[in-house]
Amino acid sequence: MKQTSDIEQDKPPTKGRMWNPWHGCSKFSEGCQNCYVYRTDTKYGRDSRIVEKNISFDLPISRKKNGEYRHPAGTFFWTCFTSDFLLDVCDNWRTEAWQMIKQRSDCHFLFITKRIHRFTVNLPDDWADGYENVSVCVTCENQARADERLPIFRSLPIRHKYIVLEPLLEHVDISAWLDSEIREVVVGGESGQEARICDFEWILALREQCVKADVSFRFKQTGSHFHKDGILYNIPRKLQHAQARKAAISYTSLKQKSGAM
Repeated sequence: MKQTSDIEQDKPPTKGRMWNPWHGCSKFSEGCQNCYVYRTDTKYGRDSRIVEKNISFDLPISRKKNGEYRHPAGTFFWTCFTSDFLLDVCDNWRTEAWQMIKQRSDCHFLFITKRIHRFTVNLPDDWADGYENVSVCVTCENQARADERLPIFRSLPIRHKYIVLEPLLEHVDISAWLDSEIREVVVGGESGQEARICDFEWILALREQCVKADVSFRFKQTGSHFHKDGILYNIPRKLQHAQARKAAISYTSLKQKSGAM
């Protein structure tokens, strides 16, 4: 595994700083079939299966010539979006990454994983109930993965927990796992020309589960092939987030509105 430079990838709509300490991953479950990293790497003739350390590995603790951190206190780092933070071949690198996250306790770090069963591997000794500056999102693309991953997720000591159902591939019932520890559920369809269909009824069903449990819900993107009211829409990538917002079905929990979270 060698060191390489970063390349542009699809970025989340929320403002923040992208930190990809390493690049590359192995496909792990059904949601990986049309992975956007693989899709983007193909354009550059790059093999996504090769895991490489990026030259931006130490980005959070990099400094200016005057000794100040290059990225100031309060920076939100979207972490490891071109790989999986819990990837087994990166265990040693992750130990270093945790050290940087601890050092930058004045910043916030969020990562998304399909490998939540590996969360405790090389976890910092002082993790205890979790670092206040770390948010963890677990993905569940179908019912089988929700049933597999969410019980593990519930058992883990993490301060800020999010559930991501993206790409959503079928109707999924997560109501049994929607408790006060879940800050938000994020839902979206699959992007790319080969994307599988996402049905609006699946989205609405998840919203109903969240409202009933008073857990915040966000419809992030439609995906490329979106089924609604008997019509299959083919939606360009640039419009998928906007069309989801236009649906106006996102929900903010009463706990969040009151500032209890």
